Amino acid sequence: MEAKPCINSLTVKNSHVLPPDTNSHGTLFGGKLMAYIDDVAAIAATRHARMPVVTASTDSVDFLHPVKEGNTICLEAYVTYTHRTSMEIFVKAITENLLTGERQVCTTAFLTMVALDDNGKPQEVPPVYPESEEEKWLHNGAAERAEYRRKRREDSKELADRFGADFPWDPTTNRKA
Repeated sequence: MEAKPCINSLTVKNSHVLPPDTNSHGTLFGGKLMAYIDDVAAIAATRHARMPVVTASTDSVDFLHPVKEGNTICLEAYVTYTHRTSMEIFVKAITENLLTGERQVCTTAFLTMVALDDNGKPQEVPPVYPESEEEKWLHNGAAERAEYRRKRREDSKELADRFGADFPWDPTTNRKA
């Protein structure tokens, strides 16, 4: 497969933050922002792979600045690194006060997406290469982030095995088992 530059997957999404998108503090619901992040990352990954993708993981999302009602939220995403069937996507979210022009990065995140074939099986993706200094910096740290994710996934599997899928209560009595 022929390698592609990071910039080829660049995806930008803008939204006006309206009252139904906000919580009781007049700021964007965190879950809404996370959905935007997943959406823009999936578009960037699909653009790179040119096949369907699924989210394999999302790194921590730290809310650095509130996104207030009436502001906009602009998300930028692109593929920074690829493995055989997976892609790391970097997402940056910026809030802008349209009246003053003030802009702040409200969060950054890395997501891992896996490309799928027509049968829903992981499919090989083209390599990616960085060109800008920002892309090179992100690309150079990707292997370390991938190892961290691998370890975190092992820990998550251990927790799932330990706690299981049983009801936390006895369904015959509605009491904690």
